[in-house]
Amino acid sequence: MKASKVYLIGAGPGRPDLITVRGMHILKEADMVIYDYLVDSSILNQVRPGAELISCEQLGKKRYLGRSLIAQGKINDLMVKGARQGRRVVRLKNGDVSIFSRAREEIEALLKNKIGFEIVPGVTAASTAAAFTGAMLTDREYSSSAVLLTGRESSRKKKTGLNWKAIASFNTIVIYMGLNNLPRLVSKLIDSGKSGQTPVVAVSKAGNITQDTVRARLEDIVERVKEKAVQSPSIFIIGVTAGLERDFNWLRKNKRILFTGLSKERFFSGASYCHLPMVKIEPLDDYREFDDYLKEIRYFDWIVFASRYGVGYFFERLRGLGGDSRLLASVKIAAIGNSTRLRLLDFGISADLMPRKESSEGLIEEFHKLELIGKRIFLPRSDISDKGLEREFKKLGARVNSSFAYRNVMPDDLPDIDLNGFDEIVFTSPSTVRNFKKRYENVPRRVRIRCIGDVTLKEAARCRFLD
Repeated sequence: MKASKVYLIGAGPGRPDLITVRGMHILKEADMVIYDYLVDSSILNQVRPGAELISCEQLGKKRYLGRSLIAQGKINDLMVKGARQGRRVVRLKNGDVSIFSRAREEIEALLKNKIGFEIVPGVTAASTAAAFTGAMLTDREYSSSAVLLTGRESSRKKKTGLNWKAIASFNTIVIYMGLNNLPRLVSKLIDSGKSGQTPVVAVSKAGNITQDTVRARLEDIVERVKEKAVQSPSIFIIGVTAGLERDFNWLRKNKRILFTGLSKERFFSGASYCHLPMVKIEPLDDYREFDDYLKEIRYFDWIVFASRYGVGYFFERLRGLGGDSRLLASVKIAAIGNSTRLRLLDFGISADLMPRKESSEGLIEEFHKLELIGKRIFLPRSDISDKGLEREFKKLGARVNSSFAYRNVMPDDLPDIDLNGFDEIVFTSPSTVRNFKKRYENVPRRVRIRCIGDVTLKEAARCRFLD
């Protein structure tokens, strides 16, 4: 069997949408993904079902906690083995493949084994830290040069590769992986002629929802970092342009909204959305009951979709049974809201009914205008949704069958975050409220709460999130 080509892809740092479009297209076709510990795990939701996901942490390698030759060897062996088996292998690296990512060792292993490869660039941590803080790397007036350096050289090197006098002469200096060695690095720069008054911005977890920024002078940065308990991974931007952070930090200046649902980010809204889904959608283990209803779907009068996920799983299962939208020719379709309506259009279905008020209550209000006595209604729903819609339809005289189409679970990798950094938290469903309560307990008093739908509002009140 001919070995397949391996793709080394930069995932970008901090957030899943910083991967390139090309990188995402390739990732979606992978059979095996070997990914760095720091890669945002939600990127992996784009990988096709059945693909093997291997974290480098499982192999003994955390990028910012030290280098392990043994772990690197395991990564190399897995890439080679997977490619030789004809599998479509992606090595997903944090940031950019060509900047402090140990790409050479992996490429040499592929070349040694005569395996083809391709490198897909990514957004590196330096440009992300600069963009998310306004501390520009270059500037027409203040900085015509920038240098990137590691704060931790290989222990196998007999002689340093850093010329500190030359480094100190650059207008902008960016240090990767320098947190643990910061006192020594600062001393080297000052001893080599860099003014202690030079502005510095320390950016922890650049681009992430948990990003933290500390501003200081070079002579004070060690103390400030210790005082603020800055965490790895961190980037240090040193130079006059770092002082621009005071006025250019849009993330600090904008209204910050924490969005807990699964909908896409809102752009051009006048605020900075931080997307932290409190729910995760997964398929069922057993679809026998659901499939039985689909086999008889042509005999229903209405299908009521209460979410776009119900739409997706409905048509996936219908296709798996050998059917398609032609089976719905005599069935009317209702969508609870616009996102559900748009998802139906992906399958060539135009909703017959969508309420102006996009909620369960709005849906029932519209059905009150119709004759439902004796009509058969099918409700694909999540495993945790209440039976409110089903009860209301029965009150209107309909014969209702509901069945689970998917599971709604709590994500297991929700980060520690400082909620005081947000102006508003948006809850989109009762499950987002419950999961938030379980993970974060309470909402700071100064943070405004906004709920979508009356049922969500009631759950927020029950959890004592509202005054």
